[in-house]
Amino acid sequence: MLKVRNVWWIAAFGALVLFPLIETNPTYTGIGVIALIFMGCATSWNMFSGYSGYVNLGSAVFYGVGAYTMTLLADHLNVPGNGDLFWLVPVGGLAAMIVAVPVGLVALRVRRHTFVVITIAIFFVFQLSAINFGFTGGTAGLQLPLIPWLETNYNKPFYYAALAIVVFATLLSVAVRRSRFGLQLLAIRDDEDRAAGLGVKVFAVKLTGFTLSAFAVGMGGALFAIFIGQIYPQFVFDPLFDISIALMAIFGGLGTLTGPLLGALVLESMQQYLAIRFSNGSLYLIIFGALFLVIVLFMPQGVVVYLSEWRSLLASRRVEGARVVPEEKS
Repeated sequence: MLKVRNVWWIAAFGALVLFPLIETNPTYTGIGVIALIFMGCATSWNMFSGYSGYVNLGSAVFYGVGAYTMTLLADHLNVPGNGDLFWLVPVGGLAAMIVAVPVGLVALRVRRHTFVVITIAIFFVFQLSAINFGFTGGTAGLQLPLIPWLETNYNKPFYYAALAIVVFATLLSVAVRRSRFGLQLLAIRDDEDRAAGLGVKVFAVKLTGFTLSAFAVGMGGALFAIFIGQIYPQFVFDPLFDISIALMAIFGGLGTLTGPLLGALVLESMQQYLAIRFSNGSLYLIIFGALFLVIVLFMPQGVVVYLSEWRSLLASRRVEGARVVPEEKS
């Protein structure tokens, strides 16, 4: 017999699968593609930062590396503008993992607050390098082969590719959470010194988690590059990307499985819709800031935890209300 939680997971997955078949408007399916990319990236980010407590504000490094790796390989290998480009998406993820190793070796030698500063510094190093190096195209960016698909069905392959990244990132996050390795990450989050005293190889665990989290983010960057058809350093190495995925995870519930998925789905869909509806690319920042204040002040553990606590409270009240206390006979 399926548990209620599993039924919800199946229903949510089914809704995501059916969405582009029911809604054929390219505007809304395009929003769905970007939202799914961010859902995968936020889930992968949470797999390290949410479980270990080390907030990484440099994940745009992996996003940009994935995008540039895929684009440069497509150009070097003369890949035609068709579905063959999708085979390079996992390569972008692998390149991000490779880059994550030296980045982690540097950044993870310090504790949490200093780690945040170092990841920001490393991000700007990569962004400035992409702007100034010749092979990246500099500020002019790089172009990808044009895919001559019909407009009505153009978004569908990207949508399902992005959904595959979400499924992969979610399953990997579940596997990590339920493993001994995941328990070690959680122990580091609770008390790093005590975890080390209990025999956890703290640095190796952090580096492994940091590297694993880069894979789906790199694939997201590679898929985004194919979807847009061109990349610029300021767009794929974007500091707002780091802030966005962190806010998405915090909004939904940092360290939870469903929190980053919900946060990315709601916030990124809203961002894309507002940008299209009001032609104002910065309006969402005001709304994001207001939502962040609401979450921090009233739901510090995130929407998912808050709703779960309310559901438990209502259930307990129903149980108490159903109890009948027999009166004593005189």
